[in-house]
Amino acid sequence: MKAEAETVIAVSKNKYNVNKIREDFPILKKKVHDKNLVYLDNAATTQKPTYVIDKVNKYYTTMNANIHRGVHALSQEATEAFEAARIQIKQFINALGKNQIIFTRGTTEAINLVASSYGRANIKEGDEIIISHMEHHSNIVPWQLLCKEKNAKLRVIPVNDNGELIYEEFEKMVNERTKFISIVYVSNSLGTINPIKELISYAHQFNIPVLVDAAQAVNHIRVDVQDLDCDFLAFSGHKIYGPTGIGALYGKVELLESMPPYMGGGDMISKVTFEETTYNELPHKFEAGTPDIAGAIGLGAAIEYVNKVGIENIKEHEHSLLEYATKQIAEVPGLKIIGTAKEKTSVLSFVLENIHPHDIGTFLDFEGVAIRTGHHCTQPLMQRFKIPATSRASFAMYNTKEEVDVLVYGLKKIIEVFG
Repeated sequence: MKAEAETVIAVSKNKYNVNKIREDFPILKKKVHDKNLVYLDNAATTQKPTYVIDKVNKYYTTMNANIHRGVHALSQEATEAFEAARIQIKQFINALGKNQIIFTRGTTEAINLVASSYGRANIKEGDEIIISHMEHHSNIVPWQLLCKEKNAKLRVIPVNDNGELIYEEFEKMVNERTKFISIVYVSNSLGTINPIKELISYAHQFNIPVLVDAAQAVNHIRVDVQDLDCDFLAFSGHKIYGPTGIGALYGKVELLESMPPYMGGGDMISKVTFEETTYNELPHKFEAGTPDIAGAIGLGAAIEYVNKVGIENIKEHEHSLLEYATKQIAEVPGLKIIGTAKEKTSVLSFVLENIHPHDIGTFLDFEGVAIRTGHHCTQPLMQRFKIPATSRASFAMYNTKEEVDVLVYGLKKIIEVFG
């Protein structure tokens, strides 16, 4: 209860109190190599507040039971908490109904579900699917597999040198063969915010459904599926201060109802005989087997926590951090930022002249600074910029300008050491 109360106090004063928020995240007190932890790897996964940890712990210690099937008290309590989390998600992304929210293991499974279920039922030989050059591998490989199976074609929207989609090229790509579009809302490698609403509007002129990968969006900016008018939207719990291994897929009812099940098993059925099976209603048709009940409850708690802080407050704080970090990091000799879009969230990717990103990451770790180095599961994007990898600092609601200063100090120290 402590975390919830402190957050309410911080917000009620109409002032963003980052120090109060930091108190809610126990891992931020950790020491790494005898240095204070500076956690700047939030695009990979975010840390968890006590409020979320307590909710997960409460499930296992007070109501651990399977859901939807039991008439006993524990099962009823667990089912109620599980379905309450679905309603939290529904309200958070402004879906029309809770039956539009399908629990998955995360964004990756959600995209695979759509590719396997909707894709296999609707994509035919010669059809075309559009993605972008900045997609995560999880929004590339499922479509490649589908295209190979169906003898369809995958087309890629190019990006400019700033890391922005070339929208005019997208418009040229759309034709009578285009049957599906799957696009990232916010790039995990560049921080670019794509013009998703405009893209969806254009696609719908040709009755083309659009899936939005919102894994890097929901924790930074307000996401409203009715306003976007997207056909599908996916995100992961661990990117928004929730547990790992849980996420959600949103879909329009008419599409979800027309799609065959993704997996068979318990809970997704209405009646089973050896001759025939009839399927359960939405969303259960796509939730075979025992789900990650604790994870779903934790995700609901994470969304509740974010709502208490306020997504607009978080956006403003992170934007201020990004502006400050961009200015400070520009003072580092030989450093080049990769991804300079006009519309960005709190991701700062860079390369340092003559120093490999892995060396940078290793060195910073000894300063207590956690960043991500590598291709960030966006190898085609790295090839586009003619680099093997980048170093990436990514910010969250609990990061501070003082932590940015530690990062910049560490980078300057690296240059001194490497000469």
